[in-house]
Amino acid sequence: MPAQENRLQTGNETVVFVHGLWMHGTVMLRLARLVGRAGFRTRVFSYHSLLQTPAQAADRLAARLEKIDTPVIHLVGHSLGGIVLLHLLDRHPQLKPGRVVLLGSPVGGSRVAASLARFPVLGALLLGRSVTNGLLGNAPRFAGHRELGLICGERAFGLGRLICRDTQPGDGTVYLSETRVRHSADEIHVPETHTSMLFSRVVAEQIISFLQAGHFRR
Repeated sequence: MPAQENRLQTGNETVVFVHGLWMHGTVMLRLARLVGRAGFRTRVFSYHSLLQTPAQAADRLAARLEKIDTPVIHLVGHSLGGIVLLHLLDRHPQLKPGRVVLLGSPVGGSRVAASLARFPVLGALLLGRSVTNGLLGNAPRFAGHRELGLICGERAFGLGRLICRDTQPGDGTVYLSETRVRHSADEIHVPETHTSMLFSRVVAEQIISFLQAGHFRR
């Protein structure tokens, strides 16, 4: 499809990117820039992942979304950011229509976070309030009212391998088994680590595919 034609179709759609634990919205700028080349308007949302619960971050995000004037708003969340999005969809069902993509989000709870939480002082320092209905589980269930796609890394290199020493497939921080979402529309695995997904052209292309068509490209 010619770039100009694609731009005309998607110019009235905004994609909002939400980062994960220990990060800032600037880490999502490369993905936002790559996705924006397909004609989407893009925004990044920052929140304090240690001082705010995922639900509190979701409420702040909802207030930010109200100020976006396009009729369609898509959502992309990395890691903890995907859990924030589940809270957003649960707490604010009146959102504008749009598709949702989760990147390596441990929606079923993170074994790495659970291992860190066994040490009270260290856990409080490194995880903060992200564990409240978040990284330790009990995130809201996805109701399936909109199309949701999962992009999961399968290059197992990262902090998780050092902490858990588990050989189950995953991206080095989040295991594939932790990313499952009932009623998701599509799922694809990419040869990326948990962090490299944020800078991957392949991931950006898959996000574009899902936002445009409701499925990933194979």
